[in-house]
Amino acid sequence: MSRIGRQPITVPQGVEVKIDGNLVAVKGPNGELSRELHRDMIIEMEGDQILVKRPSEDKFHRSLHGLTRTLVSNMIEGVTKGFERTLELIGVGYRAAKQGNKLVLTVGYSHPVEIEPKPGIEIEVPVATKIIVKGADKEAVGALAANIREVREPEPYKGKGIKYENERIRRKVGKAGGKKK
Repeated sequence: MSRIGRQPITVPQGVEVKIDGNLVAVKGPNGELSRELHRDMIIEMEGDQILVKRPSEDKFHRSLHGLTRTLVSNMIEGVTKGFERTLELIGVGYRAAKQGNKLVLTVGYSHPVEIEPKPGIEIEVPVATKIIVKGADKEAVGALAANIREVREPEPYKGKGIKYENERIRRKVGKAGGKKK
């Protein structure tokens, strides 16, 4: 049996969970999330715990078991604590600014790049070289952070670009620049 899938999910105080077949809706202090999960998975509420069960020992059902439990758990964590990803800009003249709801990046192109987040996702720019993406939906926060990073991925020679806060860039040695004979 799946070690993650069989663990019960504890619903904290102030979080409301509605299960309607394979549709799970979670409401908490940081907002509301709803997600339609696979129709084969059995999701039950027992007291203040949610249990995810699978109908058979089939390989497909075993693979969905832990995934379904993790998706429900992330929804509950998102509406209570929320998720965030931090990005850093490295390079001379590279900077980020916030104009209203939009993020404006100046990263060496002939024009500034504007990125507008989906509703429910918040972008903060505490310093011109740091971007924080926050929200209740883990998938949406990660996708927006990946889209921001994609604007100018870090390059291996000088390390310039947009990288995640804890990301390590593998550096390469440039040309040997030897003497001419």
